[in-house]
Amino acid sequence: MPASSHPQLNQHGELIHLLSTEGLPRDIIVHILDTAAQFVSVNTREVKKVPLLRGKSIFNLFFENSTRTRTTFEIAAKRLSADVFNLDIARSSTSKGETLLDTIANLSAMAADVFVVRHSESGAPYLIARNVAPHVHVINAGDGRHAHPTQGLLDMYTIRHFKKDFTKLSVAIVGDITHSRVARSDIHALTTLGVPDVRVVGPLTLLPGGLEQMGVSLHTDMRTALKDVDVVIMLRLQNERMRGALLPSPQEYFSRYGLTREKLALAKPDAIVMHPGPMNRGVEIESAVADGPQSVILQQVTFGIAVRMAVMSMLAAG
Repeated sequence: MPASSHPQLNQHGELIHLLSTEGLPRDIIVHILDTAAQFVSVNTREVKKVPLLRGKSIFNLFFENSTRTRTTFEIAAKRLSADVFNLDIARSSTSKGETLLDTIANLSAMAADVFVVRHSESGAPYLIARNVAPHVHVINAGDGRHAHPTQGLLDMYTIRHFKKDFTKLSVAIVGDITHSRVARSDIHALTTLGVPDVRVVGPLTLLPGGLEQMGVSLHTDMRTALKDVDVVIMLRLQNERMRGALLPSPQEYFSRYGLTREKLALAKPDAIVMHPGPMNRGVEIESAVADGPQSVILQQVTFGIAVRMAVMSMLAAG
């Protein structure tokens, strides 16, 4: 795809919006991860601020609930010295019938530099990106079932931090693949970074069609799928997105697809365990694993701030 026709890149191939890991060139993903590495140390300093985005205005537009993602975006923006505005959508004009694009036009008139958008409709951030002024940047903080690129990137940062070389890894992604924008973002990023063995694991009712074309293998038996993997990414059961009886009981799901110490023992001894949160303990993962020595779930949250700092600084520091 030529850079000029790619909605995330300008004609010089530079990042202007972050909408998806799909189609994102490998060198840009690596540049984001390298930039994030420089910000990890900022988060351990006594003074956790750098002046890169001083005077810039970042609007968090969350049309769908999120505590963790919105908070980490807000922390990341403030650590870059930006001015941050959180729009309470439930009380905003869109709930009074104003269209999404009218809302964006009005906010743009307030001299916004970056919109961080979470929306229940797949594609909403793309619509916004196509209709903002050239100096305004859009970051997709999760749209419907489609994409969650900063989660995908922080997962890549976490994997690189602990495992170094993507080209030698086996990665299993387990759970509700059908409804998971995290799974899609992870798969696109993993394959772009050269991971040779990506295994997607779950009940048939939660494995969508077309996954093989994304360069992954499909598995319904978790025990065989975890054999000798380096990374296990567990997914949250998206109960709020499900229609009909796609699932057995929580107990039955846990027995087949919950990550226990016994199942984790089938992976490599130094395998890491990841989860985008929030976790359903005793359904997707047992506490002994979530809190155990192979879990890097809390490190993901820490790295997530640095990755979001990297993305915002690359987009808006110019």
